[in-house]
Amino acid sequence: MGIIMKKIKLTAKNSSKIQQGYPLIQKEDLQQASDITNIGEWVTFVSPKNDYLGTGYLGEQNKGAGWVVSHNATKILDHCFFVELFTEAFAKRKSLKNNDLTTAYRLFNGEGDGLGGLTIDLYDEFAVFSWYNQSIYKQRDLLVLAFQEVANFVKGAYEKIRFEQKGLPESQIIFGQEAPEPLLVLENGISYATYLNEGMMTGIFLDQKDVRGKLVDGLALGKKVLNTFSYTGAFSVAAAMGGATETVSVDLAKRSLPKTQEMFEVNGLSLENNKIVVMDVFEYFNYARRKGFNFDMIILDPPSFARNKKRTFSVAKNYGDLVAEVSDLLTEEGLLIASTNAANVSFDKYVTMVEGALKQKGRRFKRLETHRLPIDFAVTSKFKEGNYLKVLIYQVF
Repeated sequence: MGIIMKKIKLTAKNSSKIQQGYPLIQKEDLQQASDITNIGEWVTFVSPKNDYLGTGYLGEQNKGAGWVVSHNATKILDHCFFVELFTEAFAKRKSLKNNDLTTAYRLFNGEGDGLGGLTIDLYDEFAVFSWYNQSIYKQRDLLVLAFQEVANFVKGAYEKIRFEQKGLPESQIIFGQEAPEPLLVLENGISYATYLNEGMMTGIFLDQKDVRGKLVDGLALGKKVLNTFSYTGAFSVAAAMGGATETVSVDLAKRSLPKTQEMFEVNGLSLENNKIVVMDVFEYFNYARRKGFNFDMIILDPPSFARNKKRTFSVAKNYGDLVAEVSDLLTEEGLLIASTNAANVSFDKYVTMVEGALKQKGRRFKRLETHRLPIDFAVTSKFKEGNYLKVLIYQVF
């Protein structure tokens, strides 16, 4: 394990970008498409002239066909290599490790930390591995052992299988102690109830910690807040803890009701001024307009793609429609928090969609803040697409 056995030739057209540090291999980069069958092996990528370009693996996932892991021809991808890689990643997060107010964050962020296809999140004293393709999963034993050597602060770990593979559970414990249910973690001093072995989701999206932190620190103070596509209500709880006078959390999923109730309860918050509505978000907009409701702050953080019986929604095609529909419910000088994690939508296109919809509705606006991924979601300048999160905060007149 760790010895490079096969050379994979890339096209002349795409060799230069790999040589310059771009980590993602696409199918069109390969001289022979059949090379994609080299599942689970470490390979050497070379130019048509056999010049060394990098060391890594081929494994199909939604982003591409493989990853470069090292640009050093003398490095072997063995136990020592990955111990060093994890050590460097943990050192980047030293400020979070010693932060008593935040106990849940990303420990290792795929290509941003040097290994595309794997992320590792920390929830208090428990880790969650997410595997994004079959090839990296075949190196699971090697990677978990290297992780355990460095992460002596982790009591137990779970894994999520985020690729199609028959016979594998989507979630399971892989070593150590089982986490309590719920596992209460802290973020910006607020408690969140998480479940590490309930399918793919844990109950909180850790990449939004900075935005929730703004709500806690007073952005929602004195405001009536509408949180759409609310999932477990994490934004609503942050707003309520930050002084919002009222929150309304809207999500179509029936599980959102008990999950959101629990989030408020673990923080000692009453549900009297924190309403939870199980309803299609677009239907709620119509309902709110009929009732004459309006809000001082509206949070839009939809899934990249969603479908129900009446409509299909995708951020790339329909986000502007969403902004247009909700703009009527926003008070004069109200705040709009527009967010997406859609990697297939560029930052500039996203801004154009949001601001174009506001202009179309005749609303003036001022962008107050822009947020991208927090520091623990490390990104590399060689792969800007990895910085997928886009959050825009507007004051709307």
